[in-house]
Amino acid sequence: MSEIEQEPELAVRRRSTQDALNFGRESELRAAAPPYPLTLWQCELHPQTELMDMPSPLTPKSSAVSCSTMTQNHSCEGITCPGCLMMTKTMLLAENEVEAHKLANNYKFGFKKWKSHVTERPWEDRSAIVKELYSDLNIIKHPGSLITCDNVLYVLLFGWWIALLYLLIALIMFVTIVGIPYGKLCCSLAGYYFWPFGKVILKLFMNRRKSSVRFYGENVPEAPNVETTALLGDAEKDEHILAETPTTGMNYWRCPSTYVWLLLGYPLLAIAHGLASFIAWILVVTIPIAKLNGRAITNILLIPPEQLQIRPFKRMDVPLDGEVLLCCYRAMNFYYYKYTVVGINVFAVNLLPLVVVALVLGYADTENKYASSLVKFVLSILAIIPLSYYIGMAIASISAQSNFAVGAVVNATFGSITELTFYITALIKGSHKGNKSYEEVVKSALTGTLLGCVLFIPGISMVIGGCKHREQRFNSRSAGISSALLFISVGGVFAPTLFSKAYGNLICQDCTNSTQNDSGAFQCNDCHFSMSNSLFHSHVQPLIHTVCILLPASYVIGLIFSLKTHTHIYDIHISDCHVPGHSHNVVIHWSRWRAVVLLVVATVCMSACAELVSEHIDPILSSTAISPYFLGVTVLAMVPELPEIVNGIQFALQNNISLSLEVGSSIAVQVCMLQIPILVLFSAIYPVGFNLLFSDLHLWASIFSVILMNYIFMDGKCDYFQGTVLVVVYLIIMAMYYFAPS
Repeated sequence: MSEIEQEPELAVRRRSTQDALNFGRESELRAAAPPYPLTLWQCELHPQTELMDMPSPLTPKSSAVSCSTMTQNHSCEGITCPGCLMMTKTMLLAENEVEAHKLANNYKFGFKKWKSHVTERPWEDRSAIVKELYSDLNIIKHPGSLITCDNVLYVLLFGWWIALLYLLIALIMFVTIVGIPYGKLCCSLAGYYFWPFGKVILKLFMNRRKSSVRFYGENVPEAPNVETTALLGDAEKDEHILAETPTTGMNYWRCPSTYVWLLLGYPLLAIAHGLASFIAWILVVTIPIAKLNGRAITNILLIPPEQLQIRPFKRMDVPLDGEVLLCCYRAMNFYYYKYTVVGINVFAVNLLPLVVVALVLGYADTENKYASSLVKFVLSILAIIPLSYYIGMAIASISAQSNFAVGAVVNATFGSITELTFYITALIKGSHKGNKSYEEVVKSALTGTLLGCVLFIPGISMVIGGCKHREQRFNSRSAGISSALLFISVGGVFAPTLFSKAYGNLICQDCTNSTQNDSGAFQCNDCHFSMSNSLFHSHVQPLIHTVCILLPASYVIGLIFSLKTHTHIYDIHISDCHVPGHSHNVVIHWSRWRAVVLLVVATVCMSACAELVSEHIDPILSSTAISPYFLGVTVLAMVPELPEIVNGIQFALQNNISLSLEVGSSIAVQVCMLQIPILVLFSAIYPVGFNLLFSDLHLWASIFSVILMNYIFMDGKCDYFQGTVLVVVYLIIMAMYYFAPS
């Protein structure tokens, strides 16, 4: 059996039959097992073992033990098959207790599924690739060839104009006479920033001391009590240097050239490096360039020129009295999509300024002088993406640090806050304007969220996960709970629509008779079902209210069933073992109170952005040929769910397809059983005209999608072909909405 290594979670599901429960032997096996090892057992009754999350690269590698002989107790060589002992057992082993709670919450029905860590992982557990992402670009290594496409692209995008600016500043410094030392430095830095790869910037010490140069993969003797790791802050190293050379700082500020440099040279270069650093940071994969330019602003340009030396790296030529400040070998690293800042993914960090821009433009420029309604609409939609991420991160952090009751309340209260804020603001805006298009957009967004969570999220997760894993298995029993609730949800939500079609009247308009005979055939352009006010108020509206009471009640029953009375379906065992060498000092990215504050702030910003979306959607609908159906089921429905789509794909890549499926199913169930009843309740309190009468396209697309999803999930295994089927069906339905008449 192949070895499997993945990070960062470990969850192994093992199955058995009821007649083989040997609890004494099970206890012995658990006691003898090390904390994190994974052993795969194969026997004739259980030829395949169902796997969830695999161990991290630091855990012992998995081994396979084949059971060829059978006894009455279904054991081989005196050891009972663990696959038969622990049926539906899911063992979760994490770095700490908080992380274990987060993993357990992922398997609980009604809880938000979150992939990212809520605590800081121990540095020694990180892979070499991840450690390189967080390096300070001061480690010397032997990189091989430096002439690569990404390095050449750096020259075309950044290198030439930064070098040209350095030459211009050098000319200015030479003209001032007193700034000649800085002019020479600028000439050297011009060559460095034109092509920095393979070159080293050294800081020479005024007093001879042992070298603090480090080589990749080698421990070099250093000065006593001096840390030179890549994580050590520059401030600590500079303080140590100044302690050994106390006159260096005084001489620096006594030189006239220093003030000429700070007035004429440094500001322009700081602006240029800041711009280059910002652009490189936004592009994510070029974050090494952002670090390269950021180091110039904060360190290199503030050091006396006589202490800096730039030279190509030659191991024997590195002076023994210098410290490596900067050395870079590659302009890009595609693994930077994993980069985080205080636990926040770099993409969410980069999109955060959009929130500020969208709010400022939306509320300051009320007359659209500086930006059109289309620009404000797009900015507001994009601003929802990072806010959805922050809300999800806050919910996961609070749930992981709280007990079950608090976590359940937070997930039920804020789990749907992203969508509800837009729906409610759009309905209020449509009610004030007397425009029924807003109601249709909301219904389309609800249907689009249901279709995307039932078809697209599971489908794209299967496709991407299936490209890495030939076949993926999941717990069909737990998936069956969500499927059953989806059937109830769809039946309840669309019951009033079916009822109105059964008892309503078919009304046709714009009818013509080409035969001029009353008994001849008529051709009608607009036929639809309609009902009298008495039928709606006496029969349909009470049915809507009844459904909106039964759906939340069914959701509560599903919670009780899966989390209380039948917990063995999700039987989660949280291990209190830790890998030897792990620190028990847990560093939480977001504390409970910090997460609460960020959750409230993100929710308020989300409400403001939702109001801007609803404010500027009307001109778009009236000035373009895009159907409100299509706009609702695509942009308004799926953009807020982008963080969930990313989570589902990441789970699938780690061979944890069960959570990928649960991501979509849980959202779809919440849409039908919580969001729609809340909107009906809101409409009853604040009349906005929302009801559960959907168009035929919404009705049949939703019913067909739920049936197809249950057919695909029937056998408890999936591959990329089944995922392709779901994605293609989703695209076909989206094409129907696109070509639907407005």
